[in-house]
Amino acid sequence: MTNVSSAILDPLLATNPAGPRITYYDDATGERIECSTATLANWAAKTANLLRDELGAGAGSRVAVLLPAHWQTAAVLFGVWWIGAEVVLSGDADVALCTADRLGEADAAVGMGEVAVLSLDPFGKPAPDLPVGVTDYATAVRVHGDQIVPETVPGPALEGRSADDVLAAARASADAQGFTASDRVLSTRAWDSADDIVERLLAVYIIGASLVQVANSDTSLLERRRETERLTKTLP
Repeated sequence: MTNVSSAILDPLLATNPAGPRITYYDDATGERIECSTATLANWAAKTANLLRDELGAGAGSRVAVLLPAHWQTAAVLFGVWWIGAEVVLSGDADVALCTADRLGEADAAVGMGEVAVLSLDPFGKPAPDLPVGVTDYATAVRVHGDQIVPETVPGPALEGRSADDVLAAARASADAQGFTASDRVLSTRAWDSADDIVERLLAVYIIGASLVQVANSDTSLLERRRETERLTKTLP
């Protein structure tokens, strides 16, 4: 059976492991983080090992991903898929990964299940003042290995969709948007739905392109960024 992370990341690792895969900007803070394919895959593997070994998730588990469009969110998504678990964006779940402001939503989703909070801090600082029993992602993920044995019999991948359906939708979206492997794609859009994740993340990667994801976009910086990042396409 198909594993989403293997299907997307393995070809990228084979052909261009050092190339930029996601470049993340936050125009409100001036933050810029760039991850190569290998770096993104390593973070995804560490996340997968955290989920599998510490949070008790595995094939068929429902993992609530309550996070914004961010480079760490991309690592979380691929980590979930590498262990054959299902990404859900709302409703009941076995495990949740969230920002601190969505902790109540995460608790409601998992009941007595595990919750990990991401600070999304560019320097890896832990989330402050977490309740007892809640895992700090930045602290916990560091101790886990950056290699993973992918799940070969995964459950549903994304909001009830199978891995094959998700990958087929990503390929169709890449074709519809005219992406090529040489593209640098700018996006300021959210990943709030399954379709968003397919069209604004997976469609970029399945064709071999790279993503420049901008939060709190300052439109006055756009033209300069097009030149410095060598952007070729912009998501509408």
